[in-house]
Amino acid sequence: MSHAAPVDWRSSPAVRIGLSVSVATGLYGISFGALSVAAGLTFWQTVALSALMFTGGSQFAFIGVVSGGGAGASALGAATLLGIRNAVYGMSMNALVRPRGWRRLLAAHVTIDESNAAASSQVHPVEERRGFWTAGLGVFVLWNLFTVLGALLGNALGDPARWGLDGAAVAAFLGLLWPRLSAREPVAVAVVCGLVTALTIPVLPAGLPILVAAVVAAFLGRSRGPGPAPSGAASGPGAEGAEA
Repeated sequence: MSHAAPVDWRSSPAVRIGLSVSVATGLYGISFGALSVAAGLTFWQTVALSALMFTGGSQFAFIGVVSGGGAGASALGAATLLGIRNAVYGMSMNALVRPRGWRRLLAAHVTIDESNAAASSQVHPVEERRGFWTAGLGVFVLWNLFTVLGALLGNALGDPARWGLDGAAVAAFLGLLWPRLSAREPVAVAVVCGLVTALTIPVLPAGLPILVAAVVAAFLGRSRGPGPAPSGAASGPGAEGAEA
């Protein structure tokens, strides 16, 4: 089976995945914009938070602490803790994407769950880079545009769950993960990590259960050791477990 990258990027599966993830995740920016303004941040503070911090989990953690009456330092600490995972992604994405010059700074800023997942779900190096840049830049543009829209509309939107925005990003990640569950081992790892997440949700702050599950997935992969690569397939990290 050939894993040659398409000559035309318009027919690239990585580009299609990146664009679909960008739309699904970007739409959820409406929710962030509305909730941020409702938490007491100004319009420009909300816009700056999305443009400069640019990591959804950390942003929601920040406004969650602020809306609960917490100090700015506490909000920043919670956001930083959740943002640690992006540094982990950065090490693997640097090896996959291999950016040079000013692109290194841009790649660092758009290294997020979505760009990591879109790149890691591919097997060809060219497709990995296409997935990374399409998802990373696509999410950045749409997340910030919809943040502006959400901040302008504010409370007029009501509960984001009414519009299905709370499930859009989750559905996109399931779409990326599903094709990787083609053997018993990845299914077993996914089930174990799902159970770990469910058990830790009641006892850990928001965002940390997924980090615990990622550590468990990494431990399971390390304890197994490298296996034989499928015939004709390029070696590379797994889908979202490599993130995410």
